Amino acid sequence: MEEGKLYKVLVSDPVSEEGLKLLREVASVDVRTDLSPQEIMEIIGEYDGLLVRSGTQVTAELIAAGKKLKVIGRAGVGVDNIDVEKASEQGILVINAPEGNTISAAEHTMALMLALARNVPQASASLKQGEWKRNKFMGLELHKKTLGVIGLGRIGSEVAKRARVFGMNVLAYDPYISAERAEKIGVVPVSLEEIWDRADFITLHIPKSPDTYHLIGAAELAKMKKGVRIINCARGGLIDEKALYQAIVDGRVGGAALDVYEEEPPGSDNPLLQLEQVIGTPHLGASTQEAQVNVAIQVAEEMVNFLKGKPVHMAVNVSVLPPEILTEIKPFIPLMQTLGNFYMQVFDGRVESIEISYSGEIAEYPVTHLTNALLIGMLSVMLKSNINFVNAPIIARQRGIKVKESTIKDTSIYNNLVTVKVKTSNQDYTLAGTLFGKNDIRIVQIGDYHIEVVPSRFMFVSKYIDKPGVIGKVGTILGNNDINIAGMQVGRQEIGGEAVMVLQVDNHIDRNVLKELEKVEYILSTCFVEL
Repeated sequence: MEEGKLYKVLVSDPVSEEGLKLLREVASVDVRTDLSPQEIMEIIGEYDGLLVRSGTQVTAELIAAGKKLKVIGRAGVGVDNIDVEKASEQGILVINAPEGNTISAAEHTMALMLALARNVPQASASLKQGEWKRNKFMGLELHKKTLGVIGLGRIGSEVAKRARVFGMNVLAYDPYISAERAEKIGVVPVSLEEIWDRADFITLHIPKSPDTYHLIGAAELAKMKKGVRIINCARGGLIDEKALYQAIVDGRVGGAALDVYEEEPPGSDNPLLQLEQVIGTPHLGASTQEAQVNVAIQVAEEMVNFLKGKPVHMAVNVSVLPPEILTEIKPFIPLMQTLGNFYMQVFDGRVESIEISYSGEIAEYPVTHLTNALLIGMLSVMLKSNINFVNAPIIARQRGIKVKESTIKDTSIYNNLVTVKVKTSNQDYTLAGTLFGKNDIRIVQIGDYHIEVVPSRFMFVSKYIDKPGVIGKVGTILGNNDINIAGMQVGRQEIGGEAVMVLQVDNHIDRNVLKELEKVEYILSTCFVEL
């Protein structure tokens, strides 16, 4: 260890020197980017900090071997190569740099859009072959064209702002963005169907998940405006590449610019890359000198703050509460995350405001940490990305979601009760939950219905008319599809009126089964929930 330095930090992946300079102010920094996983395992016990990018897999075993580890930094956006849960168990802070590549990704999207509109790569290749075919590469202006932005997060918002400067009309689809936020950015919130129908250019800025896999397939491409051009700098798999190939060959789609692919690197036999109308780059969205410097500096600054005992702002698993208070409220964190996650999968509409009422013993403690746990549950469903106690309230504000807390020390029904009232673009919804004992979670209100639900990993939630035989028909359909029912709760306001049922099931219910259930007489709505 360097003289006068209290801490040692291992850097196991290439990181910009600008970030390392900051770290060296407070720590002895060893840059060892040539180590194998086993070699890192053998030496990690000597270090207080570990700084990585995507190359090093920070597994539970590696973390367990880091007996002195206090902080792990990821010079990048995600933390999918870090076992955050294991780090949390050992009291190790995990830090990332979620905003470092936003501008680079947005600018790359614009670069591809312009290149697609003006046939830049094709014209350049032609010229270098000694040709002078000006008529062959007739292009389009972006001015007054309609851009459909799918996903209005950090990158999507920056793309929208730049497109407006080019004079484009910008439509945006994001089911979780408020109308107020959309207006501030200067876009028109619309449905996906409107984007398919109206957009001249479509750009994707959403995470990949089971819900977004092949979001653009043959059916969607068939609905699009003839000649539409598509840009994807987000994630491979959002577009069905075979369907896109066919749509371009058939003349339905005018062209595509892709920075990401279902298989990376794409095979040499990928037919899309053989088409003249397709521009491809090798996942370069964050590949700028500035982005690499930015993420290195951001994560280094946060690691320095932590080692100096200062507040951190980009931690994934931070807790800023005194240990004695955290011990008291910790059992409620899973309840709040469950309520947020359950809410977003059951109810619809853009969330505009959230009111959380804490009643009973829990009202005696600071509840903001619990509110943030609710936001984590909600935003994780919205964004399918890394949401934590630090960025959850920030992201909620960015999306125009207003959050209000209140506490009531007395409650006549439960020792503790959390009631969540959400105002959406459609209507208002209520969800409530409590704890029995220390960790027995119950959902005790869904909408207007009082019920006592024991949450499980897989659940079927349905609103229906309380008529004999309805539940039996649901059970029969699930059984015919090899889906076992582990438990059931129902709630109603009056005999023969509307009611809600929640079934705990043993495995996933796919869309085809849900469609079959929707056809049952007196079933009003169906929903599959996975926690």
